[in-house]
Amino acid sequence: MDKHVWFENIMDVFGEKLTKMAYTYLKDWKLAEDVVQEVFIICYRQYDSLASITSFKSWIYRVTINKSKDVLKSSTIKKVIINPKLFRLFQAKEPSPEMDYIKRSEEEQLSLCVLALPLKYREVITLHYYEELPVEEISRILGLNRNTIKTRLHRARAKLKHLMERCEKDGE
Repeated sequence: MDKHVWFENIMDVFGEKLTKMAYTYLKDWKLAEDVVQEVFIICYRQYDSLASITSFKSWIYRVTINKSKDVLKSSTIKKVIINPKLFRLFQAKEPSPEMDYIKRSEEEQLSLCVLALPLKYREVITLHYYEELPVEEISRILGLNRNTIKTRLHRARAKLKHLMERCEKDGE
């Protein structure tokens, strides 16, 4: 397959999914888009090495997760998160179209509760339910034991249930 055709295909197939995955880590749509752009650059450069990648889907998710975590570790993002006054300055007055859509959707409460989960639970919930990946593949992507993934899913569901119940109670 031609490199450019292949590249356009992976952008079409994975673009939105990877952006949503990065968003679950970063909670910022623009940063998530930047991360996915970096991931696609890596993919383009790795085209000649594709034969050595056993599961491309697992590999591209792993790269996205690692890049998202790199952004979270960067000093710039830490300064913004640590200083909430500075963070408010960078927030747009109008919500982005993506955020507006999320707020209007009937799954707003669930989405907000998932985003409120600690990262280790948020990532397994996202991969399992939103990306519909089996435990085995999540295990490969995150480099964790299957039982660890199962335990995190179990704990994440319990935390999510608790958060949802609290939101319902507060909304009454």
